Amino acid sequence: MTEPVTTDPVARGPLVGIRVLDLSSVVMGPWATQILGDLGADVICVEESHGDTNRIMGPGPEPGMSGVALNLLRNKRNLCLDLKQPAAREAFLRLAATCDVLVTNLRPAPLARLGLGYDAVRAVRPDLVMCQAHGWPSDGPDANRPAYDDVIQASCGIADTFVLQGGAPALVPTLVADKVAGLTLVYAILAALFHRERTGEGQFVEVPMIDALTSFTLVEHGCAAIPEPPLGPAGYRRITAPERRPFATTDGWVSVLPYSASNYNDMFCEGGRHDLVDDPRIETAASRMRSAGELYATIAPIVSTRSTEFWMQFCSERDIPAGIVRGLGELVGELPVVEHPRSGSYRQIPSPVRFSATPASVRRHAPLTGEHSREVLREVGFSDDAVDALGATGALGRRFEDRTGYS
Repeated sequence: MTEPVTTDPVARGPLVGIRVLDLSSVVMGPWATQILGDLGADVICVEESHGDTNRIMGPGPEPGMSGVALNLLRNKRNLCLDLKQPAAREAFLRLAATCDVLVTNLRPAPLARLGLGYDAVRAVRPDLVMCQAHGWPSDGPDANRPAYDDVIQASCGIADTFVLQGGAPALVPTLVADKVAGLTLVYAILAALFHRERTGEGQFVEVPMIDALTSFTLVEHGCAAIPEPPLGPAGYRRITAPERRPFATTDGWVSVLPYSASNYNDMFCEGGRHDLVDDPRIETAASRMRSAGELYATIAPIVSTRSTEFWMQFCSERDIPAGIVRGLGELVGELPVVEHPRSGSYRQIPSPVRFSATPASVRRHAPLTGEHSREVLREVGFSDDAVDALGATGALGRRFEDRTGYS
């Protein structure tokens, strides 16, 4: 798809009128606030002058504008503040007083050193919803330990699922911990806003990554270990079966998941395995789960005899769940092409939700570092002279003078 997406300058999403102050970095927090922005919120991200890590996650059309940042930072305005300086902290709190939500992934100790804990922001905006996300619970001994996606995947049991498949501990090759925690931030914030709508009361919300990901992993993998006393080991056998994987066709790969007895019988007949029709292992859902690995092993050689196109047509006609294994490059190639006012053409990842009355939209392209410093500070009562004075002290970052043309 090469037609550009129309960038709607007017927010119509369900969060129109909500203002979000984003003091987060890398992926977890910025993805959560990107979603809030897509849903119509006015998102103001506070960034250090050297730029966030997501700006250098892979190449981009210009320095500080990686392929990741082009989508992750959309629908946001950007303000640079050196929060170690008292004048910058004061400006931050003046801005917080105009916001409905504050999102941060700073750990408790650094946030306390900056004087920007919940008590400080609640003093300027009593009904503020403050959502703090970091690796470990703030009331535990690890509260100030650093944590990144790799560490949380190892600590929440995800890495161990590869052991259950017969291998060594491994990491899922996507930022699953950051993104699941980011989605948890979004629903936590929305719930707190709903509470405020009914009561007028703001609150502090904490999302420890380890808690979010442990909950996520144990939905199915708690399994037989959940009853007390346990009825078996943790781990959902169908999911951890080593044979559970895409199957090779004569010209590619497909994922085929016979889910019912009739699905299996159709596959067996097509593959000439009439001896397996109505096999006791496929009789019930429970028996199919218990024998998942063995059954998948019987499907693999059957699939290998036909083309991908054949199997997709066959499975469609018989209502057998199936999907082609697609390459990342192919998926990216299908995204719409849009024009960034400075960085040129890029591919935009559409919002995955569709509202009939309040559609999500992309109204702003990813900003440059500090692009909206002057604009945002004007909105909270700073004159141009006062903004210049802040810039002269370094409170707006070292390169403020170079960015004033983007204000």
